[in-house]
Amino acid sequence: MNYFNNISYTISHLFLMSFMYLFITHRYSKTTTKWICFTSFLLLNITDCLKLNLFPDSDLCYFLTTLLQIFITQFTGIFISKKRNNKVLFMGLSASNYTIIGSVTAAILYIYTQNIPLALLGNFVVHALILFILYHSIRNIWIRQYENEYTKDWWKLCFIPVFFYCSFSCIAFFPYTLYDNPDNILGILFFMVTMIVSYIVVFQYIENDSKQKDIYWKNALFESYIKGLENQYYLVEQSEKNIKILRHDIRHYSSMINQLLNQQNYEEIRNILTYINDVADENKVIKYCNHLIANTILSKMMEKAASLNIEVHLDVNIPKTIIVNDYEFSSVIANLFENAIICVKDFKKEERQIDITIYCTKEQLFIQMKNKYYEELTFDSLTGLPKSKKSGNHGLGMQSALTFCQKINGTIDCFCQEQFFYIILFAKF
Repeated sequence: MNYFNNISYTISHLFLMSFMYLFITHRYSKTTTKWICFTSFLLLNITDCLKLNLFPDSDLCYFLTTLLQIFITQFTGIFISKKRNNKVLFMGLSASNYTIIGSVTAAILYIYTQNIPLALLGNFVVHALILFILYHSIRNIWIRQYENEYTKDWWKLCFIPVFFYCSFSCIAFFPYTLYDNPDNILGILFFMVTMIVSYIVVFQYIENDSKQKDIYWKNALFESYIKGLENQYYLVEQSEKNIKILRHDIRHYSSMINQLLNQQNYEEIRNILTYINDVADENKVIKYCNHLIANTILSKMMEKAASLNIEVHLDVNIPKTIIVNDYEFSSVIANLFENAIICVKDFKKEERQIDITIYCTKEQLFIQMKNKYYEELTFDSLTGLPKSKKSGNHGLGMQSALTFCQKINGTIDCFCQEQFFYIILFAKF
């Protein structure tokens, strides 16, 4: 019986590490990650030998060894993950639950058939089927949630796989196994179905919640974009009216200038020319860059800054077409610009200054925001970004910038220097 359990557990550990490898974005290279997973696989099998072969009758050894195996499994997931947070822990705990189904299946098949090869084959098939279904059904959903910074408080969701795992272990393995109490088989089958349904419902809820938030922020960006277009249309319309008036009156000015030339009144001619230049400048529509959406957002934000007497120094070079998503890129500009405005709007007038540098080419993207900042900031030790005072997490503007940066494989950094706050986003394509 022990060698049957050894092989059954070995199959489960193999699929457990495969699940970890496939459902986690890697911090290290593929080769290094595979070696780490293989090392953990060997450690899990060695500890199985302790509780199944060397000390098969010791409940204490079984309990302590199982705790060690749990630590090895969850540490492996966190260690190989590019992002080390509560979401990785949730995935690791969930992986343990899914792979335990294969072990339970092997035990049930052996109890009813007493055929070891059939039970082990059933174990392998169930594991492979579960991994195949999960990979093609929820992996993309999971990766989106894993990368998404909007969804928080995943530590609460970690209680779901923890209690499922504890319940599985108590019913099927410890202190009495299904071999000792085969009457528990029907209950454990329904329990497995309950777990699978619970996970599907939880993931669907999280996915729908994320979609609603994405829709909300896209709508907010579109609203800002539309308002900016309306403002630009109004400015163009007013400019056209004023230029028409100026064009109509230009013959009168020309006649006046001719008369003044005859009188050699050059000073008055200069005044007329200055007036004409001033009218032309007043009706010039400002264009900050060639990118339509970014220019619209910048126009709107500059208008908002002007209404609050905030001086903005813009150094922008954005071409008509860019290789990143237009709306996501413009949303990041809007969010960071708005954060800077909120920060300085209550300062003294001479301190209401924002410096913005944005360069976007086919080779790279560079965004830098700089503004005065006096209050103490709390930076996240993992991301390096400042935390919101209201929630303790990143503000939505920072979350938007972080998500965009990760999507384009860029880097984002924040720091304070001589009472100035800097945020720099850089990506090389």
